[in-house]
Amino acid sequence: MIKILLILSIILCLKLLIWNFKEHSLKVNFFATCLGAAIYSNASLNAIKLLRKENLEVVFKKDQTCCGQPSYNSGYYEETKKVVLYNIKLYSNNDYPIILPSGSCTGMMRHDYLELFEGHAEFNMVKDFCSRVYELSEFLDKKLQVKYEDKGEPLKITWHSNCHALRVAKVIDSAKNLIRQLKNVELIELEKEEECCGFGGTFSVKEPEISAVMVKEKIKDIESRHVDVIVSADAGCLMNISTAMQKMGSLTKPMHFYDFLASRLGL
Repeated sequence: MIKILLILSIILCLKLLIWNFKEHSLKVNFFATCLGAAIYSNASLNAIKLLRKENLEVVFKKDQTCCGQPSYNSGYYEETKKVVLYNIKLYSNNDYPIILPSGSCTGMMRHDYLELFEGHAEFNMVKDFCSRVYELSEFLDKKLQVKYEDKGEPLKITWHSNCHALRVAKVIDSAKNLIRQLKNVELIELEKEEECCGFGGTFSVKEPEISAVMVKEKIKDIESRHVDVIVSADAGCLMNISTAMQKMGSLTKPMHFYDFLASRLGL
C-alpha cells in the first residue's frame, strides 16, 4: 500500500511539474526572421498562435533584425559579428527561450554563431545565447511534448527538408513527429528529400542557372508523389519552390508548415 501511495505521489509531482512548466513558466521570445516578417508574415502569426495554444506568453522584440546568415554565407564575417552581438544584446534583458519558425536561421544562430566567435573573448557569452535558441517544431515536440487533435479533412502531403534544418539544426524529426499526430494526414516522403531545392540564400542569386535546374528537379520529385500539398518550414525554400511551381503550372499547393499546422488544429 505504501509503495502504491509513493508511486501515486511521484506521478502527481510529475504532473504538477508539467503543469507548472506549461502554466507558469509562460514566457518565450519569438524571432520572426527576415522572410518570416517580410513575406511569410501569416506563418509567423500562426507560429505565435501555436505557442499561445500551449499557454505561453510570447515576447516579440520590435527591434529584431536578421540572424546574419546572408552576410555570413557571403564571407562578410566582421559585418556578421556585429549582427550577432546586436542580437545577443537585444535578448540580454531576459533569459527566456528564443523560438524561431525556421530551421535555417536556427542552424545559423545555434551553430554558426559559435564557429564565428571561436577563440574570441565573447565566445562564452555567445555560447550562452546559442543554448537558448530553438526551432519551433523542436520546442513543441521535445520541450512541450504537445498532443494534437487533427480537425481537417483527409489529405496527402509531402515534406521538403531545408538543408540547414536537416544537417545543421537537425530538427526535421520533430516536424515530422508533429505531422504524424495528425490522423487525417498521410505523409508521403520524397524520393530525394535530402537534395537541395537550389535556393541556398545568396546562391540562387549568384548561380541562377544552376539554381533553376535544381528546383526543377525538386518539383519533379514532388509531382511524382501525387500529393495535395508540399509543406516546408523554411520560408526561403518555400518561396523558391512555390515560384518555380507556379511557372511550371503545378497543381500541388505549397504551404508553410506553421500555416498548415495551424489550419489542421483549427486555429
